[in-house]
Amino acid sequence: MNVAALVGSTLARLGTGHAFGVVGSGNFHLTNALRANGVPFTAGRHEGGAATMADAYSRMSGLVSVLTTHQGCGLTNAATGIGEAAKSRTPMIVLTADAAGAAVRSNFRIDQDGFARSLGAVPERVHSAASAVADTIRAFRTAQNERRTVVLSVPLDVQAQPAPGGTPDRLMPVLPGGRIRPDAVLVRGLADCLSHAKRPVFVAGRGARAAGPELKRLAAHSGALLATSAVANGLFAGEEFSLGIAGGFSTPETAALISEADLIIGWGCTLNMWTMRHGSLIHPDAVVVQVDVEDSALGANRDIHLGVLGDCAVTAADVLSELRAVSPEPFENYRTAAVAGRIAAGSRWQDVAVQDISTPEQIDPRVLTLELDRLLPAERLVSVDSGNFMGYPSTHLTVPDEFGFCFTQAFQSIGLGLSTAIGAALARPDRLPVLGTGDGGFLMGISELETAVRLRLPLVAIVYNDAAYGAEVHHFGAAPGPVDMAAVTFPDIDIAAIARGYGAAGITVRSTADLAPVTEWLAGPRDAPLVIDAKIANDGGAWWLAEAFKGH
Repeated sequence: MNVAALVGSTLARLGTGHAFGVVGSGNFHLTNALRANGVPFTAGRHEGGAATMADAYSRMSGLVSVLTTHQGCGLTNAATGIGEAAKSRTPMIVLTADAAGAAVRSNFRIDQDGFARSLGAVPERVHSAASAVADTIRAFRTAQNERRTVVLSVPLDVQAQPAPGGTPDRLMPVLPGGRIRPDAVLVRGLADCLSHAKRPVFVAGRGARAAGPELKRLAAHSGALLATSAVANGLFAGEEFSLGIAGGFSTPETAALISEADLIIGWGCTLNMWTMRHGSLIHPDAVVVQVDVEDSALGANRDIHLGVLGDCAVTAADVLSELRAVSPEPFENYRTAAVAGRIAAGSRWQDVAVQDISTPEQIDPRVLTLELDRLLPAERLVSVDSGNFMGYPSTHLTVPDEFGFCFTQAFQSIGLGLSTAIGAALARPDRLPVLGTGDGGFLMGISELETAVRLRLPLVAIVYNDAAYGAEVHHFGAAPGPVDMAAVTFPDIDIAAIARGYGAAGITVRSTADLAPVTEWLAGPRDAPLVIDAKIANDGGAWWLAEAFKGH
């Protein structure tokens, strides 16, 4: 056994969930070592796509994933996907080859450690045969317990070294780190805030996705309404007092109820400019609290009155105990019959009336999405690319829970949607994968459509096709005077025909009548993706777009 085989077997024994990548000479042996030791491997068509698949897989499975790349150019091809994962604190290992130490003139040589740091990832490396197991375990612990994206470089000369004698056949498991219990004084402080509030609102973010039951119980006792950031969409699905997504995707009624709150608590949520609409959702007299396991997150985006360092689930349970000691009976507070009526009538975009802007040649994107919401099975996993269209699948497609929505938007890059849907689908094969993407993003990442076809994924890809980079068209088109849009508008192409060329099913949709083949596809074997080339009507710029561009 050499070091390449030792690293692969070590990652497998530590519990790696799935590996993705594009195999070149540098990572050939590393990848085969993973496969030989039982780690499932999916070959992407581009390292950038493989990186996002690994990211989405980890988000939806809770397991550490691996992206494997060739040294130098293979690693740099994955830059955007690695950057997205790092910004999202995805527990993921980028297992990459590196130029041999003596190969100072190698055309593959770059500063891989510096490159990793520039993306927000943690650079690690296998230094020698003697340290290979320890180096690999250290990288895995950082990924799993600190929820970091780690770039583990394995130089070619080190890969080829024989594994040292006496390498153990079994490893102690790397257990998840203990959950941080908040200081008792801070728990009492948060309980005091809740006992004095009349209109409390909880906003749960990425860091609270594992704390749903505890937050629901605390909210029910304290009389708080529940909302999420976009990435935690679905966490409170089905709850009577759930407001849905806070921020640019909020309905007018949801925005009004949040802005009327006298206490806002961000649970694993930094209350950034999108979630709080640049602060406009926070009443000037409201008390603002954050709970997070990262000290640097507390007060990162706005002034707060109380910051609690602690795990969201543990903190919520401790605060509930404090409140019950004060009052065994639940507080009514914001959970009145009148508020319940407001939520039922207007917190979901599905219940907001649509003034249809469809034309004979183009369909209103809201009408399209609402009809697909009706047609598609409820047990679904929605993945969303970036662009002017993105609010429609995010808000008009219902999801069953927090594992029904995958939102790779921390880097705000278009083109990640298709790969996101593939990685998410592999993590949750029990659900129908649904992709919402624009024509620009879909065409940018279209090489991975072959991957979806090869995997025989039952993927429904909704392409909101306006033959443009719609966000730029609507943003700059709002400026006074004539604006040259030639750089961001394109000829209308037949995306459905291109999809069929890859081996997928493809249909063109200009009206709801054109969606009849969706029902036929759902009734069939679902052994190839369905690409819906939806020619959408001009919405004049999506309602969330003005909010988003305020931050630029």
